[in-house]
Order: sequence, then structure tokens, then C-alpha cells
Amino acid sequence: MMIRTRGLLMPKFLIEREIPGAGNMTSEQLQAAAMKSVEVLKELGPGIQWLHSYFTDNKVYCVYLAADENIILEHARRGGFPANRISRVRQLLDPSAAEGAA
Repeated sequence: MMIRTRGLLMPKFLIEREIPGAGNMTSEQLQAAAMKSVEVLKELGPGIQWLHSYFTDNKVYCVYLAADENIILEHARRGGFPANRISRVRQLLDPSAAEGAA
């Protein structure tokens, strides 16, 4: 799955971050994490874009557009947060796919 953004054609990635207590982070902690992430994204340039994140009890799942896995790893290194698993999104499926089956 490739998406054009900022004039670049980039694949979508799902990043799994193991962060104990992630689901109990305060709004101040979440804001600080977001600010750090955005700061590093600006440093890295147009080859990486954070779309959104999902928080569970002890993990964070982030969706990014990125030129490759290396820039995601560099973002994690500079930001000081883990990137335990990086998976390239190959397909997207949602309920609209069922509409053509009727």
C-alpha cells in the first residue's frame, strides 16, 4: 500500500511499541510524547509522517507513512521510544469491501 504525501510516494507502516502502562499515561505525558515525536519528525524531513496512534494497556500501535523502515528506527532512536516491531501495511480492508458482494 503506497500513499502519495508531500509529493512523495511512501508505504504505510504499523509500529508496535512496548511501553508498560501506556494506557494509563496522563494527558501531560501524552502531550510530551507527541511534542517529542513531532520535533524529531521535523528534523528528519519529508520522508516520514505520523498519522495516528492507538494505546492499549502496555503497548502503543502507531501508523506512519515512511520512505523505509530505517527512518522509522531513526525516529525511535532520536525520540527515545521503542520500535519493537515494524510491519509494512500491504492491504486495507474495511466494511465497504462487503458492499460489492451483495
